[in-house]
Amino acid sequence: MNIVRRVGASPQERGSLSGQTCPDIFELSDGRFAVIGTDVTEILDSKLPLDAARARYERIVAITRETLVRAKADIPEA
Repeated sequence: MNIVRRVGASPQERGSLSGQTCPDIFELSDGRFAVIGTDVTEILDSKLPLDAARARYERIVAITRETLVRAKADIPEA
């Protein structure tokens, strides 16, 4: 598995002062997406809707609204 491309604007383009530790979205060579975000699993795990669940190896991460909105144009329709 490899990172194929960044989806959306880079941290620097979104105004990160360091440009190194900010939320990010990447498309992977197997078609999945990887997200760098803040781990909020402990906060949100018990608040998931009844029809949602996560495996023990999965984490809930939060990214900024700007990160996702700026990535929208790069996300494929299908």
